[in-house]
Amino acid sequence: MAGTVAERDALIVPFCGHIKGGMRPGKKILVMGIVDLNPESFGISLTCGESEDPPADVAIELKAVFTERQFVRNSCVAGEWGEEQSSIPYFPFIPDQPFRVEILCEHPRFRIFVDGHQLFDFYHRIETLSAIDTIKINGDLQLTKLG
Repeated sequence: MAGTVAERDALIVPFCGHIKGGMRPGKKILVMGIVDLNPESFGISLTCGESEDPPADVAIELKAVFTERQFVRNSCVAGEWGEEQSSIPYFPFIPDQPFRVEILCEHPRFRIFVDGHQLFDFYHRIETLSAIDTIKINGDLQLTKLG
């Protein structure tokens, strides 16, 4: 493990892990896994802590929805979800196949790559990048590596 995400347990889904030092420009989160055989959806969220009540701010939530072949993203600040974004050039996930998602933090935005191809940008809605210190992963996938 490259030391970006602290591994608490095995990579069991749903997964919740700590991002050492929070996010900052130049930092990259790597999520590698295998999509389940008959997937409905899976999600990857970067949040400000783990709090459920009140809910932690969500800097970015990525959700792959297989029925609609969409990879939607959004954020939740102070309990309010923002405008969902869903336009993508193509749907990169295939049932029963491995994938690699990279979330690169840049100054104005997150840049999302899937299997080495840039898919979209998501501009920050949370100003304090260092507060983004938790990664949560759930849904129809097996995790093979986090970094």
